[in-house]
Amino acid sequence: MRIRIVDAFTDRPFTGNPAGVVLLDAFPDDTWLQNVAREVNHPETAFAHRLPEDGEADWALRWFTPETEVAMCGHATLATAHVLSTTGAHTGPVRFATLSGVLVATAHEDGSLTLDFPTAPLTPAELPDGVAEALSAQPLTALDTGPNIGDLLLELADEKTVLGLAPDLRALGRYSERGVIATARAEDPSQGYDFVSRCFFPNVGIDEDHVTGSAHTALAPFWSDRLGRRALTGLQASRRSGLVRTEVHGDRTLLTGHAVTVIEGELLA
Repeated sequence: MRIRIVDAFTDRPFTGNPAGVVLLDAFPDDTWLQNVAREVNHPETAFAHRLPEDGEADWALRWFTPETEVAMCGHATLATAHVLSTTGAHTGPVRFATLSGVLVATAHEDGSLTLDFPTAPLTPAELPDGVAEALSAQPLTALDTGPNIGDLLLELADEKTVLGLAPDLRALGRYSERGVIATARAEDPSQGYDFVSRCFFPNVGIDEDHVTGSAHTALAPFWSDRLGRRALTGLQASRRSGLVRTEVHGDRTLLTGHAVTVIEGELLA
């Protein structure tokens, strides 16, 4: 089996969010999948296999962190679509059968890819006691992002506050199923992005995710409503960082970015 490491939501190696991608004939048992993801030790490893023709999807797709399987992952879906496109394993839009339903990815001539994901249903939430101390900043707004995402979305005062966060990760894990998304409006939109975010997911073994596609299905409608525009660009300001172009269409959100393969090898186990 071939295994590839792909940096997603970037056009430069060693930035964006890395994902392992393994194309299979069928899914082995879950223990093997989890062991491979733990060995790869990136935020996500994606496993995919081709489905019979004339079905509702072209490929089956699953995602594993080093600790657990997850219901939705944007950057590993982008990475998988990139591998299928660049290797010729699939041409045209690809439909993935996933735990979150059928997700579609489309490759463009400029090398970018667009994911068609469900928009996260945002519900105002009471600010939990202790979350400000755990985050190391006082949130302005708190929202629940629904079952597919499982995060608490927290709006902060400004970009500088988001960049300066030094959270207590163990404490943050108490406040939502997966973790916390911290966000603020961009200080200077002329820099090429409209909002900034950081994502902390201690409950799935990811202290801080580098660039989180799934989180942008919540960030996109939140900021589109605030800024009055359907199409926006988000900067996830992690150590590796990356840009996600978003476009909200009601109950669907389009996520666009580039990806680059940095490692290709043979999986022997």
